[in-house]
Amino acid sequence: MTSVVNSAVWIRRYRPAPAAAVRLLCLPHAGGSASYYHPMVRALAPAADVLAAQYPGRQDRYSEPPLESILELAERITEAVTGDDRPLALFGHSMGALVAYEVALRLEAAGRAPVRLFVSGRRAPSTVRAGLELHKADDTALLEAVRRLDGTDGQVFEDEELVRLVLPAIRGDYKALETYEPRPSDRLTCPVTVLTGDDDPMTTVAEARAWTAHTDGPTEVCVFPGGHFYLNDRAQEVVDVVRRHLGLGL
Repeated sequence: MTSVVNSAVWIRRYRPAPAAAVRLLCLPHAGGSASYYHPMVRALAPAADVLAAQYPGRQDRYSEPPLESILELAERITEAVTGDDRPLALFGHSMGALVAYEVALRLEAAGRAPVRLFVSGRRAPSTVRAGLELHKADDTALLEAVRRLDGTDGQVFEDEELVRLVLPAIRGDYKALETYEPRPSDRLTCPVTVLTGDDDPMTTVAEARAWTAHTDGPTEVCVFPGGHFYLNDRAQEVVDVVRRHLGLGL
C-alpha cells in the first residue's frame, strides 16, 4: 500500500466507544452509505465501538467520483482502520460483504486477522452468475433493478434531483460488483458467519452456504425470513447474532 488514507474521510464513528474491548467495522451495500448502519450503532454502542465505512460518491462524499473496484475499496478501507490494536470484526451487507471479505484477507496477510467476518445478503465469491451487466444498462433499467430489491425508500426514486446525485455511485458500485474477480487461492482462517434471507433473488441459501469454502475457520449460516434486505425487518435478530459472536451478551 503506497498511498496515505485519511481515516476520518473513510470511517464514520457515530457513537465513539474508545473504551470498548472490540471494534465492529460495517461495510454498506451497493448505493448505500455509512448511515445505513445507524441501527447497528444504536444497538451495540458502547459495548462495541461500531465503525461504518463511507464510500466516495455519496452523502458528504457525493462530489468525489465513486471507486469502481472492490479491491481498491478494500485497500483504502484496510488502511483506514489501522492504528488501533483492539480486536476488529467485520460486517458487510451485499456488496459490502465482498468488501469485508477482501479487507479480511488483507488484515490476515498483515498478521492482524479479524476476530470474525459477518457476510450478509451476498453469495460466496466462488459462486458465479453469468450475464450480470447492470452497470452497462440505461438509467431506467438500473434504477428499476435497485427498486426491485426493496431496500431503498421509494420516495428517493421520485426525486429527480436526488436520483441524479445517487446514480453515479449506484452505477459505480454495480460495476465494482460485476467486474470483481476473486482469486481462487485466497482463503481465510478467521471464523465466518453468513446471514441471508430465504427469499433473496440475489443469493440462494445454497450460494450463501458456499462461503464455507472460503475459510479454514468455523462457519455458521443463519437464514432469516425475507428478501435481499431481510435485515431491515430482522434487525434485532441480526444484532443478537452479532452480540453472541462478539461476546457482548444479549
